[in-house]
Amino acid sequence: MKIEDPHALHLPLSERAKNMKSSAIRDLLKVTARPEIISFAGGLPSPDTFPIARLKDAFDRVLSAQGKVALQYGPTDGYAPLREWIADRMSTDGVRIGPEQVTIVSGSQQGLDLLSKVLIDKGSKVLVETPTYLGALQAFSMYEPDLQSVESDDIGLVPETVARIGQGARLLYAPPNFQNPTGRTLPLSRRRELVAICARMNVPIIEDDPYGELSYGGERLQKMLTMNSAGVVHMGSFSKILTPGIRLGYVIAPPALSRMLEKAKQATDLHTSQLTQMVVYEALKDGFLDQHIPVIRRLYAEQCETMLAAMQDFFPPALKWTRPDGGMFIWVTLPRHIDSQQLFEESVAQDVAFVPGTPFYPANLATNTLRLSFVTVPRPRIREGIERLGKLIASKL
Repeated sequence: MKIEDPHALHLPLSERAKNMKSSAIRDLLKVTARPEIISFAGGLPSPDTFPIARLKDAFDRVLSAQGKVALQYGPTDGYAPLREWIADRMSTDGVRIGPEQVTIVSGSQQGLDLLSKVLIDKGSKVLVETPTYLGALQAFSMYEPDLQSVESDDIGLVPETVARIGQGARLLYAPPNFQNPTGRTLPLSRRRELVAICARMNVPIIEDDPYGELSYGGERLQKMLTMNSAGVVHMGSFSKILTPGIRLGYVIAPPALSRMLEKAKQATDLHTSQLTQMVVYEALKDGFLDQHIPVIRRLYAEQCETMLAAMQDFFPPALKWTRPDGGMFIWVTLPRHIDSQQLFEESVAQDVAFVPGTPFYPANLATNTLRLSFVTVPRPRIREGIERLGKLIASKL
């Protein structure tokens, strides 16, 4: 019989804490961590792309030349040279982004949390794509909004739906490029429509763009930020183009909102690691990304093509899937009678993992969907895993 510690505290948890939910994907990764599992589940960048030698050299240079500064507290909004570098990189001939608009955050997830703190009240209307990034749903849900799904099709958000339901919304969350989980890209015409509609309704757009640099062909569609820098909040990350271990992202917002984010961040962690920021700046300041990102693009394009070819060979014709032009994900729609959660459990028993689609919906769950990530699995193992999964699905038709 279990004996309770008489001195143990019975903590009076807040209502918010009682309603907290764990990340479904993080929980899945615990299940799929066994080495024999062919895992298409994690949205993790390939470790083969991590510039270890470049970062080691940058750490050495920063600590040797500016160690006392790097190891000290830093400003809440971030290391000034890095903020200036980001502002310059994001500016265009027609739109100048100032460093005062840039807030450095400890990964994009912190950016989502800070934006939620300053923009969302309990019951606030928040518009999200269908399906959408699970981490955003998790961040928003902490502040108890009224999450409303915007109709989406094969190319993303449908602007007419935003016009119909968006009045009074606190924000529209709109990842434009190679979206997680579907891999789809919002066309330029729809970006312009969304910006115009949201400007008329005074609804800020959260343009979350961690994958924008990962176009396989190198093409770059215009960012919504440069269409209306007063009405679009742009989020970026170094996790997918350097390494997620550095936990470094940024938010570009109108100056008044940037100051509010700074206040919210002061209450959260004071500042993001000064050392990490200085190292990233040191690694990037001489144009390294222009050499490094094409290497990532080539690798991911090869991985994606291998998976798409295997799906064509081994998946039943009754399935539909996206064909991304960049990023890390493929979205699969199964026949309606197949529940992807049950399929996941059977698939893991055969040492293949994916992410069931339901966690990516705030409501009206599509139980016959799933996400595949291809960037961390060796190409022969991609074919092996897809063949196993295809046979399992075929057995249910």
